[in-house]
Amino acid sequence: MKQETHGDERMKRTVSKREATKKGTLVETVDDYLEPLPQAVRAVLEELRNVIKAAAPKADEVISYRIPTYKYHGPLVHFAAFTNHCSLIVVSEPTLRSFSNELKPYRTSGTTIQFSTERPLPAELVTRIVKARIKENELRAKKE
Repeated sequence: MKQETHGDERMKRTVSKREATKKGTLVETVDDYLEPLPQAVRAVLEELRNVIKAAAPKADEVISYRIPTYKYHGPLVHFAAFTNHCSLIVVSEPTLRSFSNELKPYRTSGTTIQFSTERPLPAELVTRIVKARIKENELRAKKE
């Protein structure tokens, strides 16, 4: 349980992490983000997290825009859970387009790939996407 203040400092009440997350309270770690999710969603996103971390071991894992984010010379990828789907945000439209044939079974829009717990993204594909983003960010960093 965590303390949440509502207006007057004297009026505190304890809320569960799940309730706090629903109310939009900011989470501080990826573990905090994942903890209140339904087990099936949490399992798929924990696997996605592990794949991202293995593909980008030098990346920093942070919460940005209220979602898990991986940064290496700038943002690499984000992921998020929604009511009816999960998303991997690739950040780069050119990178997403370069994988368009392999992403045909999934809904994509802009820089986002939507997937479900029943049809998660293949680890090998996520690895290649993350590595492509690393190269893209490294090239950009060299130019700056």
